Amino acid sequence: MPKTEREIRDDIVRIGQLVYQKGWVAANDGNISVRLGHDRIVCTPTGVSKGLMQPDDMIVCDMRGDKIEGRRERTSEILMHLTIYNARPDIRAVVHAHPPVATGFATAGRPLNEALLPEVIIGLGCVPLAAYGLPGTPELTEPMLPYIPKYDAILLANHGAVCYSDDVWKAFFKMETVEHYARIALVAELLGGANVLPRTEVNKLLDARTRYGIKAKVSGEPGCPVAAEDRGSGGAFCGLTPPAAPAPEKFEVTREELIALVDEALRARGMA
Repeated sequence: MPKTEREIRDDIVRIGQLVYQKGWVAANDGNISVRLGHDRIVCTPTGVSKGLMQPDDMIVCDMRGDKIEGRRERTSEILMHLTIYNARPDIRAVVHAHPPVATGFATAGRPLNEALLPEVIIGLGCVPLAAYGLPGTPELTEPMLPYIPKYDAILLANHGAVCYSDDVWKAFFKMETVEHYARIALVAELLGGANVLPRTEVNKLLDARTRYGIKAKVSGEPGCPVAAEDRGSGGAFCGLTPPAAPAPEKFEVTREELIALVDEALRARGMA
């Protein structure tokens, strides 16, 4: 049975509280929307903390982003939500936030595209990175357009992440998966690098998506997810990250040779 508008407003309030409590937003950051029928959406207001919203704070807009009702003003990033809804008729909810670790990858110019976790490959395929664009303008949405039809989560360079689904709670859980994946990827790097799954295992996981009811289009896009065989092969990479540059050349010296080099350098500077 479809939810009433009041129930949807209550869901947005609760998710806003969770997003704030988890530290995925600060101050008045982030925005959430849900499609109401085919011609309206209910969305969060601008200038209000996601942790302090009330159901009556929500704004109802038409599919051009014009406010129909509400005592506040709509989110300033309504265009991003409308772009996703227009590109994906199956999508009914959008969650945008700035989860710190995932956003760290986005600000480093790195997609979350390595085949590390079965749950992520099945649930999201991978998380591409859209190039930076000024928030609240078409410059933000333009780089997203190639990814929206194929993926349910996108990193936004120097900005944050956006996730979407046919239900607002599913969109929230996708955001949770993105941040969880980013944290694990970061820890793996700190421990010396992750063991990426081979292509045969990646293909098995992608084939299993339909058994779990996953409807997104991704099915082994080049470089997304990156399998073990793809690393350093010069193959295509999803988002902005190119193949890794060759490691710098290394050389070895003995302790005596090092001392001699230091002494020579000091003498050259008149310090010996």
